[in-house]
Amino acid sequence: MAMNSKPKLEELLASYEGKKLLLLGKEGLFERKEIERFLKPYKLTLTDTPDSETVATIEPAGLNPVEEMISEQAYEMGIPSYDLQELEELISATIDDDALLMAIKLGNDQSRIKRMLANPHLSDSLFVRLLKLYEFDEEEEDSRDDRDVIMYTLRRYIAIKPNEEDLLYSYLTLRRLATEATDPNLLEALLGFPNFEFLVRGKERTTLRQTIASNPNITEDIVRKLLSYRHKGVDIALAGNSATDASTLNLLYQKDDPKIAKALAINPAIDNTLFEKLLEEPESAALVLMRQPIDSDRLSKIQKKVNDPEIFALLGANEQLATEVIGKLIQSDNTALLEYLSANPVVPREMLEQIYQKEIPSTLTSLAKNPNVDPKLLERFYEEYGEDKAMRIALAYNPATPIKILEALFNEEDLEINRALATNRALPMELLDILKLDTRLQNELAQNENLVRSYEEVLNQGKVMLNV
Repeated sequence: MAMNSKPKLEELLASYEGKKLLLLGKEGLFERKEIERFLKPYKLTLTDTPDSETVATIEPAGLNPVEEMISEQAYEMGIPSYDLQELEELISATIDDDALLMAIKLGNDQSRIKRMLANPHLSDSLFVRLLKLYEFDEEEEDSRDDRDVIMYTLRRYIAIKPNEEDLLYSYLTLRRLATEATDPNLLEALLGFPNFEFLVRGKERTTLRQTIASNPNITEDIVRKLLSYRHKGVDIALAGNSATDASTLNLLYQKDDPKIAKALAINPAIDNTLFEKLLEEPESAALVLMRQPIDSDRLSKIQKKVNDPEIFALLGANEQLATEVIGKLIQSDNTALLEYLSANPVVPREMLEQIYQKEIPSTLTSLAKNPNVDPKLLERFYEEYGEDKAMRIALAYNPATPIKILEALFNEEDLEINRALATNRALPMELLDILKLDTRLQNELAQNENLVRSYEEVLNQGKVMLNV
C-alpha cells in the first residue's frame, strides 16, 4: 500500500473487510471493547502486532518506547498510520444518544460518563444530558474527577486562547459560563454542580446558584428548582431577574424582605399591582421611581402613594419616562424634580427649553451638561455664565457644546476642565491627542467613545498604538 495515497480512515474501514487494525498506546475516549463493537459491522478486528493482514495503525499522541518500536515496524511495512482522535470522531458520529443514556442510567456508570464528557465530538445536547447524569463527590472537596468534568464543561463553552489555559482551573470562569449561558438545559445542568462561592473584587460574595438565578435565560422549571433551595441570595437574584414569571415575583414579595423588595423595584418585569405595593416603603419606592418604566397610569399611582417631595423628585432621574409623563412633570414647582429632569438625557430639547424658561439657577449647570440642549442655548450659557467654573466644566463635558467653545475651554489649560474634555466624544482628535500626553487623564480618556472607537479600528488593522 503506497504511503502517498493514504485514504481517509472512514474509506479504509469500508474497503478492507476481514482485515486488522493495529491499536497502539492507551485507549482514549473509548475502551477497547467499545472500539471493537464499532468495528464489528466492518468485520475488522484489533491486533497488537503488525502482520500482512494489518491495514492501518491507530496511534494516540504519546507512545512508550516499546510501542514506538512497533510503530516503526509498521511504518517500514508500509502500513498507514492514523491518529486515534480520527477514529474517536468516527465512533462518536455513530453514537445513538438515547441508547447510550439508557445504558449509562441502568448501570450508573460514572466513569463512562466522565469519559464521554471529555469527548469534544459529541453534540452539545448529548453533552448536557450526560452532564446532568454526572454525580459530583459530596465528601471530597477537591475531587480530581470533579475538576476534570468542570474543565471539560468550560473548554466546550468558553473560548480559551492557548495562553489562557489557566482560566480552565478558575472557578470564576464557571461563574462567567453561568452568566453568559443561553441554553436553559445547560443552566439546569449547572444546578447539579457544587454551589461554589465566588469572590469578585469590589462586589459581594455570590454563589453559582445565585449567578444562575440572575441569568435571563432561566425557565419556569429552573425557577422552581431555585426556589426549592430556600436561599435568600437566590431569592434576591430571582427577584431582580426579568425572566422570572409574575406569579413568582409576587410570591417573593410576600416574603417581606427589604433586600428582595429592592431587587423587585429594579425589575422591569413587575406588573402594576406589584409596582403599586412597592411604593409603600420609602427605600423600594425610591428605586421604583428611578428605575421602572413610567407611563401616565403609573404616574397617577405614584402621585397617590408618594407624599415625600424628596422621594418624588427622584422621578426626574428616571430615563424610562414616557414623553407625556415628562410633559406633566415639568409643570411641577418641585425644584429638586426639575434639577433631575434638567440633567436627564431622555428629556426632549423643547422641554429642556421650558425648564430653562423657569429661571431656576440650580438647573443651569445640569442643563449645560445635557446633550439634548440646543447648542445656541449652550452658547448663551458660555457668554452669560462663563465666569462660573462649574458652568465651564459642565460645558466641557457636553458633546453638543459648539467646537469653538470646546477649543476655548481647552486653551484654559485647567486640569478640572481638561478632565471633562477628555471624556467628550465631540472634542477634535488633534486636541485629544494632546490630552493623551497627560497621564493624569487616563481614566477620563478611557471613557471617551470616540477615542475607544479609534483604538478598536487600529487594533482591527493590526497596527501598534502609541500613547494609549
